[in-house]
Amino acid sequence: MNSPSSPARGRPARLDQARTVKTALDLLNESGLDALTMRRLADAVGAQAGALYRYFATKQDLLTAMAERMIEGVGAAAGPTGNGAGPTGDGDWSERVARVARALRAALLAHRDGARVYAGTHATGPNTLGFADSLVGVLREAGFDDGEAARALYAVVNFTVGHTLEEQAALQPESEGPPADAGGLHDAVVAGAYPHLSATLPVLTSTDFTAHFEFGLRLLLDGLRAVRQ
Repeated sequence: MNSPSSPARGRPARLDQARTVKTALDLLNESGLDALTMRRLADAVGAQAGALYRYFATKQDLLTAMAERMIEGVGAAAGPTGNGAGPTGDGDWSERVARVARALRAALLAHRDGARVYAGTHATGPNTLGFADSLVGVLREAGFDDGEAARALYAVVNFTVGHTLEEQAALQPESEGPPADAGGLHDAVVAGAYPHLSATLPVLTSTDFTAHFEFGLRLLLDGLRAVRQ
């Protein structure tokens, strides 16, 4: 007898787009991005590989859908925004922007290779557009003009994604290759004539990525405050 989740004998599996994306994220967390193939995903959902193309014309389309799912709820970190006519929401604008950046980083870190998936996509779904709209709304309501708000959005997202890419690369499982070699950096600096790098080695080789992130985020926000003045 077939189980409720198994396709009937001789019939193709009934695919569900949302379930397929969830399964893809499960496989990502299990084995990493490089091991995620359309064939492996098809096997996991009990379907022929060709059936996946009903929803995803290419693997890139699949990754875009995965990125969209990963950042669900990130926009809520900004709090409510209005139509740009005046201040709205909870807290100072810079703290609200920081909350969105932290939420985006957390969403990417919640999935193995999450930043790699997100960095290679250009999603236009409600989660992506929603968090972008919320962040731009916070900035416009704070007095930034439209061009400044748009460029600030790029600056915040690019910093956060770039930082998280490096963070996940440094902490990747051994099965995906050697992690960033802090010991190798230490030895190379000490062996050479790099007095300034030697003085800062404790920080340069630190794996306190939250501290690194918060420092960079503070610099970014300070720069935005200077633009606003």
